[in-house]
Amino acid sequence: MSRDRGPRRPRRLGRSALTAASVTVLSVTASGCVVVHGEREILPGATKTEAARALKDFTTAYNEANGANDPSLDADRVTGALGDIDGAKLKAGDKNQPGGNPNYVPLKLTDTDFTIPEKAGWPRWFVSDSKANKGRGQDRWLLVFTRGSADAVWKVSYLTIIPAEDVPEFKKDKDGWAEPVTATAADLAVSPNRLPQDYATYLKDGGDIFAPGTHTTKWRSDRTENASRPGLAQQYIDEPLTSGDYAPVGLRTTDGGALVFFTTRHYQKQTAAQGVPINVTNADVKALMTGEPKQSLTLESISNQAVLDPPKGAANQQVEFLSRIQGLTAAKGE
Repeated sequence: MSRDRGPRRPRRLGRSALTAASVTVLSVTASGCVVVHGEREILPGATKTEAARALKDFTTAYNEANGANDPSLDADRVTGALGDIDGAKLKAGDKNQPGGNPNYVPLKLTDTDFTIPEKAGWPRWFVSDSKANKGRGQDRWLLVFTRGSADAVWKVSYLTIIPAEDVPEFKKDKDGWAEPVTATAADLAVSPNRLPQDYATYLKDGGDIFAPGTHTTKWRSDRTENASRPGLAQQYIDEPLTSGDYAPVGLRTTDGGALVFFTTRHYQKQTAAQGVPINVTNADVKALMTGEPKQSLTLESISNQAVLDPPKGAANQQVEFLSRIQGLTAAKGE
């Protein structure tokens, strides 16, 4: 995991309690039945109690799956980018450690804040912000929970790990509910729905949309450096993912900008010259590989990003990366 330091941002909010119950608009039909018009009314995505239960259910399933190297044990609690990354990791783990991982340390998330936006219609979503017993003590784990209907189970689509001081201050109303940004928000430097394609284009062609850093200028320079080695050429293809649980989601920050989560898919193809072998030594690559790499090896990965998208009119219009988590999801030898 790597991170970039950007310009100073507003400090995070204090640990204030959110309203425990949402305001539900009801109507009585001719038959006397009570109907919730969640499709039309602007409502909180969840109550704080519901959010806490969703986090507990996720953590329980996540620990069971990772302890057993069994992706079926948390398949109903993960989706989108995290679902792909987590599922592939567990698939590889099952091949490399059949029967489970005896050294797995269960994940514990504490000191949690919930940022819950109000919105109309489905899907609904919210963000949990916790301290974890893994990694660096000063980091915070941000999880995006989503569901597509009132009967659906809450699933985690995005995982972001950033230093506590880098978590931005979110805009909230008097009741503590956050404000989501629409996919087509025109008052940001880049509309959230454009970010996946803009990032894929940037990795290929460069540009000035994104601020310099590990996941932008450094990643491009690393690719250039590794593009051609004696007997081995490398090609890269980057694709945006924008639909369903891969769709970008964002929260308005107090400076008028937004914290946005979005997903991309990446392919890295290694092609060897005649007579030059492709040596695969990584155990996870071997576990996920189909075919035999006689002449080429293609690695497929999913990446989820968390960025600060400044408001239009800000002095600096570049989108700044806070975090990027990338995981191998497939490998193909030919």
